[in-house]
Amino acid sequence: MDSLGFISVPALLTYLRQAEQLGLDSRVVLAAIGLSPADVADNGKRLSSIVLERLLAYLLKNTTDRLVGLHAARFVQPGTWSVLGYITMNCATLGEAMSRIVPYEKLVGDMGVSRIESDGGQIRLIWNCRHRDSELRRQMVEHVLASWLLYARWIADTELSPQEVWFEHAQPDGTELAEYRQLFGCPVRFAQPCSALVTLPEHLQIPLRQADANLLRTLEEHALALMAGINDDEPLPVRVKNALRLLLKDGLPRKERVAEKFHMTERTLQRHLQQAGTSYQEILDELRQELAEHYLLRSDLPIQDIASYLGFSEARSFHRSFKGWTGMTPGEYRERHKAG
Repeated sequence: MDSLGFISVPALLTYLRQAEQLGLDSRVVLAAIGLSPADVADNGKRLSSIVLERLLAYLLKNTTDRLVGLHAARFVQPGTWSVLGYITMNCATLGEAMSRIVPYEKLVGDMGVSRIESDGGQIRLIWNCRHRDSELRRQMVEHVLASWLLYARWIADTELSPQEVWFEHAQPDGTELAEYRQLFGCPVRFAQPCSALVTLPEHLQIPLRQADANLLRTLEEHALALMAGINDDEPLPVRVKNALRLLLKDGLPRKERVAEKFHMTERTLQRHLQQAGTSYQEILDELRQELAEHYLLRSDLPIQDIASYLGFSEARSFHRSFKGWTGMTPGEYRERHKAG
């Protein structure tokens, strides 16, 4: 795969809709970036994100819109983010929806990586773009942050605004700060340590308008299956972790079953993992801790149910393992977070 990764067709189409809004013929635009209408007819298709660079460069050259990435965010719909869009729609709260971005964002594309940080009573949803060209990177970053906010407003049926918006880049020449503030509805700061939506913990509790826990579980299972299918280029430990993530829903899988997914014996799998500096048990423990923290902080599931979902035969074993990972029992971990 190209070093810049890929973009899903629906995500690319938001930029193409903006091109049409600016009066350009989409067929002409597609031809200019080396694509045909057939290339963007399949929403399940992935394209090299080089085509996104070409599209942005074309729009910047052939229009006067210096904020084309920001403006293209208006065309984001649930399907734009593939199954991730429908997953976030069916979460119970805005915080639950936010927590789904990091594990599933690769289904939309891998032009960048998200992370969530909590600091001093603030929550920062951060996106770090992989692309290096400063102007194209700026357009992508502004598009992603604007998309997150506009979509959050839609699924929560609110005109919520963040506390602040941060951008790593300087304010572009020829742009008005007022236009950024009008879209985001809050102070917008440039030349910051990272690019992020900065919000308050209480915003994470805002309920979503069409939460459906059963459909959410089905959608997440589908997403995990899709993730397993697009990770062939990833290191073996990452693929093993994704396989375990998918298999855990049916109980703790046997190591042999995981090895079979990679057409290896159990011994061969273990040897390859050792060569990569890890082990099957380390990967399993890392995944269990990640999922445990997720369910403790982002759900009201009883601890017994979380233990069972993670493949522990009894809650006592889960308590012992979790305390070894974090220094706290699951109950203490949950209460400390709530207290914060």
